[in-house]
Amino acid sequence: MDRKSIIILLVSLGLLLLSQRLIHRYFPPEKIDPSLAQIVDTNQVPPLATNPPAARQEPEITAAPPQPQLVEPAASEELLTLETEQARYVFTSHGGGLKRVELKNYPEVVGRKARRDPETGLATLNNQAPVPAFSLIGDERLQGDGLYRLTQTANGVRAEQRLPQGLTIVKDFQLSTNFLLSVSVRIENRSDQNLLLPAAELVVGTATPVNPHDDGLHMGVMWYDGSSANSIAETYFANRKLGCLPGTPRATYFAGESNVVWGAVHNRFFTMMAIPPATEPAPRLVSRRVLLPPPTREERAADSKLIAAPFGFQTAFLYPAAELTPGAAIERRYDLFAGPKEYRTLDRLGSRFGNNLDLIMGFSGFFGFFAKGLLLSMNGLHATGLSYGLAIIGITIIIKLLFWPLTQVSTRSMKRMQTLQPKMKELQEKYKDDPKKMNQKTMEFMKENKINPAAGCLPILIQIPVFIGFYKMLQTAIELRGARFLWAWDLSQPDTIFMLPGLEFPVNPLPLIMGATQLWQARLMPPSPGMDPVQQKMFQYMPLIFIFILYNFSSGLTLYWTVQNLLTIAQMKLTRAGEAKSAQTKVVAPAAAPTKKKD
Repeated sequence: MDRKSIIILLVSLGLLLLSQRLIHRYFPPEKIDPSLAQIVDTNQVPPLATNPPAARQEPEITAAPPQPQLVEPAASEELLTLETEQARYVFTSHGGGLKRVELKNYPEVVGRKARRDPETGLATLNNQAPVPAFSLIGDERLQGDGLYRLTQTANGVRAEQRLPQGLTIVKDFQLSTNFLLSVSVRIENRSDQNLLLPAAELVVGTATPVNPHDDGLHMGVMWYDGSSANSIAETYFANRKLGCLPGTPRATYFAGESNVVWGAVHNRFFTMMAIPPATEPAPRLVSRRVLLPPPTREERAADSKLIAAPFGFQTAFLYPAAELTPGAAIERRYDLFAGPKEYRTLDRLGSRFGNNLDLIMGFSGFFGFFAKGLLLSMNGLHATGLSYGLAIIGITIIIKLLFWPLTQVSTRSMKRMQTLQPKMKELQEKYKDDPKKMNQKTMEFMKENKINPAAGCLPILIQIPVFIGFYKMLQTAIELRGARFLWAWDLSQPDTIFMLPGLEFPVNPLPLIMGATQLWQARLMPPSPGMDPVQQKMFQYMPLIFIFILYNFSSGLTLYWTVQNLLTIAQMKLTRAGEAKSAQTKVVAPAAAPTKKKD
């Protein structure tokens, strides 16, 4: 590959990196009124039953209207706040639920400079959600005027409402430890006649962005059926064809058949999980994509990176209609976890409840096994006093040492292939008119000389699960949020040091260093036998594509890949130095002098 081709390749990669920003700058997307968007519900359930269910029969699970709304009370909103060392819980009289949860130890935005006031800009769950958590929505017979009376109890809050037909709803919220709230929802018939309790949704919460710059890519809904976790995200509601072409958006997601062990809404680092008793799982789960209040014009003028149309996923347990006799009541209890997706805490609580709460981390499946092991290893190294950046380097060194023998075998095999390359070229020239015969003779030649053509790829293939495990681990590791290393101010984000003026393009040094080390490593690799010189040059510059792929990934991942490349280069140089030294120390024994014959 000549210099001109190299320049063209570099320019092409640069344009790929800048393409999105250039397109948005010179061809901005057309603004579409959300009210005009076509929304189709592809997962409908039967309409609300109008007749009371027969006595002692399990009523059919039915849905409230497609987009149930919270009744807006005429009276002004009353707020009541409870606090622990970990969180601040704000309850509202409008709907009698949990309006938001503010996490005291986690800032909303992690910046280059640490915040001086920890009480401002806290990470908030259910932030600006249209409906409070543990609101009953659906039929207006269960909402009345939507106004609850809030009172503070010994260790919690009570929200109470009396409906006109004689139903009374009492919700008790009790503080607990480890980001937990104990919740009970009691619906009682205090009239002198049978009353129909309509089907309704009990809101678990709404998945909302981590901060105003969060595009919602990592937001989602998850529920556990006792054997496996099921999840959806924005891709489900967007319903794109082939993953990228516009499709008909979905409005609603329904799941479960009396087996919802827990339901959760989450963003990248935080989650709200509602956990019914193990003996009484929720019947069904329903989730909808909802719009959140957009930033004002003044806010967007002050910060161009704000998401113009934020959204969330409002999620609820769906309960069937039921009939209550005079004096009868239905009481449902829950444990609510509202806090960080921190593996040790979730694993401990999952063992306590027996329901695998740690699955919210996304560590299921084959690659999840590696992600979990890497997270535990990183936390173990950090516990010894290392920073998280040094812990990632330490894990990389340990992985490299484990794979060292295999890499040595691969390097030697490739070196042997390079040595025998002239003879292989002779075979190729000899049988160039008969490709089938040429392949047969080449394989026989490799077998005779004990050459494994896959030896060079094997170490890379084995390290792929580790790399993907690192990626999955870094996606949700709350420990890396705000962890600093060298110039990187947050190992869970790209290591941007400044923006290019005019283009607003971030300059991230670690991906560039990673690309340089990969080029260096590619140049040190011995060429494959029989490969065309042009192809060899292409393979040497192919690593540049990784700069494009990983440029905006977390700096923790690019730190791992950079250190991995440097260790591989060091190993290759050590191997070559050892072979050169071995060749120099070989001494050929002199031939024995001929003995003279005696006369």
